Amino acid sequence: MGRSKRSGFFSLSHISAGFVAVLVGYTSSAVIIFQAAGAAGASAAEMSSWLWALGIGMGLTSIGLSLYFRTPILTAWSTPGAALLVTALSGVPINEAIGLFMFSSALILVCGITGWFEKIMHHVPMPLAGAMLAGVLLQFGLDLFTVMGTNLLLVGLMLAGFLLIKLTLPRYTIPLVLLIGTLVAFFQGQLNLEVLQWQLSTPVWVTPVFDLQSIIGIGIPLFIITMASQNVPGVAVMRANGYDTPISPLLTWTGLTGVLLAPLGGFSYNLAAITAAICMGNEAGQDPSKRYLAAVWAGGFYLLTGLFGSTIAALFMAFPEALVMAVAGLALLSTIGNSLSGALAEPSERDSALLTFLVTASGMNLLGISSAFWGLCIGLIAYYLQRGDGA
Repeated sequence: MGRSKRSGFFSLSHISAGFVAVLVGYTSSAVIIFQAAGAAGASAAEMSSWLWALGIGMGLTSIGLSLYFRTPILTAWSTPGAALLVTALSGVPINEAIGLFMFSSALILVCGITGWFEKIMHHVPMPLAGAMLAGVLLQFGLDLFTVMGTNLLLVGLMLAGFLLIKLTLPRYTIPLVLLIGTLVAFFQGQLNLEVLQWQLSTPVWVTPVFDLQSIIGIGIPLFIITMASQNVPGVAVMRANGYDTPISPLLTWTGLTGVLLAPLGGFSYNLAAITAAICMGNEAGQDPSKRYLAAVWAGGFYLLTGLFGSTIAALFMAFPEALVMAVAGLALLSTIGNSLSGALAEPSERDSALLTFLVTASGMNLLGISSAFWGLCIGLIAYYLQRGDGA
């Protein structure tokens, strides 16, 4: 029995799904973190501390929550929130920036303790959750073929490998596809590994200063964007994949983590959506009850990114963009298909689900809040109007 447990933990499917999730997360938005830290006037040492705090915080929460709930729970930083900070923090002293980070995380903590957010999410029907998830992930599927036009050999071989390996070794499809892509990129000279220098990151404490104007003008918008653009889709991902994990404890722990690590640069911690889907799909293991191990491995990779900070970020950046986009698209294909299938299965709910999908996939951005939130809002209005007419 002990040997079976060990082999399950060291399953290649779990390890590769965790690695791909972290790879996609860092390569897609780590540069925004550098920009946000720069906007706050952070020094090179403080920028390294931001990556330390984010990696350690995401690693501990992903591992701890996944093991406790036996559910693939992956946390992340708020990419839309970081994008907000790039412009909003200009001219704001870094001490005040830390203060508004703590305030925003404290509001998330309150949401978890009171449970009001979970009560709201209980009124989101499963078809709409699936439709929103499909809309969020659609661009990743489209990007697979977009990059094929600019890097045919690399992406073409990865796609061919995916189709062939899926038939013969379905459990190892994504790790082998990633290996194919890495080898092709290496022989093409597209791996940029020369700039790597291994060194540990060191946390740097910055004493927070609470400025009312910064809290109202930046802290509250950061909270709203994190909840609407990250936590709402994060819950939808779990629900669409059949995981009925209670949400309030997740918000409580991510909010508390943000409060504790904000002085070291942890500006936001929330539920992941896109990268979490990688750890919840078929490619993360055939047994849904064991896929939480993929999130545990992702948490381990997060810890490494925290300990080695900018070095690990540079390592992920060494992969060519086409490889990252291709492996993400291939890893999410089954999740996109399953989400669409579930969303459109019931004819009476098809219109509201389709509206949710289309608005989310459109990428529209209103009031600084992403299309996933607006897609869910419009879908819910249509759903309850139709249900009222049917009654």
